[in-house]
Order: sequence, then C-alpha cells, then structure tokens
Amino acid sequence: MAEPTVFRVRQLVILGVTEEGQRFRPSDWAERLAGVMAQFRPPGSAPASPLYYSPYVLPVIVDGHRSVVVDERLRELEPLAWKFVMDFAKDNRLKTEEREIAHPS
Repeated sequence: MAEPTVFRVRQLVILGVTEEGQRFRPSDWAERLAGVMAQFRPPGSAPASPLYYSPYVLPVIVDGHRSVVVDERLRELEPLAWKFVMDFAKDNRLKTEEREIAHPS
C-alpha cells in the first residue's frame, strides 16, 4: 500500500494573551474572529453545514487560552483577509507564534 503524500503547512497562532500577559477579552473573541473569516475557503469547496469555520482560520485552545490558528495559505488566497487577521492581532497587542505541521494531501 502506498504511503499518503504529506506536505508541510505553515501556521500563525494568535494567542488569547496580550503582550502584557493579560487574558484577552471578550471570552469568545476567537470564535468571533473565526466566524468573520468563515467565508474564506479553498476554491471549489462548500461548507458541510450552515454553521462552519474556514479551514484557514480556526478557533483552538492553546495552553488553556482561547486562540486562533491561521493557515498561511490564506495570505496567497486572500491577501486582504490575511492583513485583517494580522492587523487584529497587532491592534490588540496579542502574542503570536509561527509553527509548521504535517498535513496529508
């Protein structure tokens, strides 16, 4: 059996912690941000249900903090959407980190 092809995906993680170390409020900020970005999807894909997030912008919990993972492919797909997310993090002085994960094709 052939091994599945795996490629690396770069991600930006916006942590729900300010540069000053304070928990970011409101408590549902990650879901709100991901909801605003829900319309940005891979070409030709359709949401599985009426309530969905974009596969490029997902709310997650990191070290006990609400956070958002942003797939860097969004930068190429929708540069203005990428700028919006980056500006959100910068304007709210949120900590960010980059990571790379394996993703099956």
